[in-house]
Amino acid sequence: MNPESLLKDLKSIARAAGEEILAIYADEEKFQRVDFKANDSPLTLADQAAHNVIVAKLAEITPDIPVLSEEGRDIPYSERSQWTQFWLVDPLDGTKEFIKRNGEFTVNIALVENGNVIMGCVHVPVLNTTYSAAKGLGAFVEREGEAETKIQVADFSMTDKGLRIVCSRSHMSADVEQYVSQFDAPETVSMGSSLKLVLVAEGKADIYPRLGPTMEWDTAAAQVVVEQAGGTVINHETGAPLTYNKENLLNPYFIVFANKQESADPVS
Repeated sequence: MNPESLLKDLKSIARAAGEEILAIYADEEKFQRVDFKANDSPLTLADQAAHNVIVAKLAEITPDIPVLSEEGRDIPYSERSQWTQFWLVDPLDGTKEFIKRNGEFTVNIALVENGNVIMGCVHVPVLNTTYSAAKGLGAFVEREGEAETKIQVADFSMTDKGLRIVCSRSHMSADVEQYVSQFDAPETVSMGSSLKLVLVAEGKADIYPRLGPTMEWDTAAAQVVVEQAGGTVINHETGAPLTYNKENLLNPYFIVFANKQESADPVS
């Protein structure tokens, strides 16, 4: 399928999932029904409703491409390891933010090929805003009532004073606080879900250090948006880009930079 056409379909699917999420967000009885997974992370009706919509619609447009979703993760690595392409989905990224009703949650859908993300969509249901990107096409944002526009990371240097550093709202750690403290008068902003990565992609932040656990579906869609906007998402230890479909789906600690040249930790 033509990449532009596929990306258009992907945005439509993400928005359909967002509508399902918002319907539950507005229904007090359904909103209150929260279960917990084995790892104690919350699971809402909205997670499952969005998952069902995305999986069904992806099967319609790309029946030969398998899907790995947070809500359908139990696929043996012996099977996954044979995949050359697959959809990687987080139907509701930022479930804790959903429960807090602060609006900072997203729908994430990414297309992975040979371990690298080549296309992705991050939709923000409450804002009706959609970030999208495909390898070779660039990165874009479409806000409600506005035409789609291309986005680009900001130009910055590690030695700049007042760098804008975005941090997790629900997962701030001592390691991140230490990392931030080493810059000259940094400006910090807290944010939930994959919105932290797209803030860097659209030039509203310079660095996002994630020195805590995340899963592959948390980052894939936003990573390609960052990369196609001119930035990097790199392993904090090795400096290599994050890759996908590992046997263990846990991401390494990573740093998002709004500049491809700034690919190393600025401090020892």
